[in-house]
Amino acid sequence: MRRLPVYLLLDTSGSMKGEPLESVKSGIHAMLGGLRQDPHALESLHLSIITFDRDVKVVVPLSSLEHLQMPEIVCPDSGPTHLGAALEALCQRVDTEVLRSEGEQKGDWRPLLFIMTDGVPSDIQLYKEMIPQVKKRGFGSIIACAAGPKARKEDLQALADHVVTLETMDGNGFVSFFRWVSASVAAGNVSAGGTSQLQLPPPPPEVNLVF
Repeated sequence: MRRLPVYLLLDTSGSMKGEPLESVKSGIHAMLGGLRQDPHALESLHLSIITFDRDVKVVVPLSSLEHLQMPEIVCPDSGPTHLGAALEALCQRVDTEVLRSEGEQKGDWRPLLFIMTDGVPSDIQLYKEMIPQVKKRGFGSIIACAAGPKARKEDLQALADHVVTLETMDGNGFVSFFRWVSASVAAGNVSAGGTSQLQLPPPPPEVNLVF
């Protein structure tokens, strides 16, 4: 069975501490619960979770949905948002984890990338340098979420195929976002190999798609 690799990059900088982070955890639970209702996703979906603040942590290496355990996700009290370093780590993981097609041997489906941040990249120069490197990895789709008033969607538009915004950072907003991620992943799982562009499902009212 060919795998569909899905990478989730989560901002865990100091501004996410407290209710925002707890809401993100609830959202991830909702996302995993939704995906586990899909028999096809259970067979093919593999998920990785990478967090970034001052440090970048691979809290879940690429793992099958069936065997994935909810990781411990924590925030520092304060600190920068090193999204550029997270993209650098992402490229390294994709190079080692995603199986490429060789000859008659079929590799994995094109991976999907979801990014959630509530701020601006602190390492903006590295972030800009990593954008073409990420694009070289052949993601099937890159979807970024700018959460809250301090996130700058313009930075994300340079990288992502689709950018959405969350106006509020409460539990309802994050749960709605991650449920939409679940629906998007399911759509990607169904269409893997059949189309070059992921067709996103309509977002819920809390999630605004940027055109």
